Amino acid sequence: LLLLCYAEEEAVIVSGLKNTDVFAGESATFTCELSQPGVKNVQWWLDGSPLHNNFVTEISEQDGIIHTLTLNDVACHDSGTVTFRAGSLISSAKLLVKGISLLE
Repeated sequence: LLLLCYAEEEAVIVSGLKNTDVFAGESATFTCELSQPGVKNVQWWLDGSPLHNNFVTEISEQDGIIHTLTLNDVACHDSGTVTFRAGSLISSAKLLVKGISLLE
């Protein structure tokens, strides 16, 4: 009996998260691209708290490679560190939500 073992290529982050500045009330979108699909345990975090898909937080993936997080109607208290984790891969970026000044 001959068993052939193929070394499974480890996925890597092709394009990581980028720091994003938005005004309060706007949407902030973060995208992370992986080298291949099939990475398990994909999770998004904001300042250490896990994020889940709901009406404010949109989490999507395209072809298992492009992972996108959109935070809708952000407020100043949403400023912090956004983290994407997929298995052992991690990418982080800063979200800065700016208040709208009424003073010119």
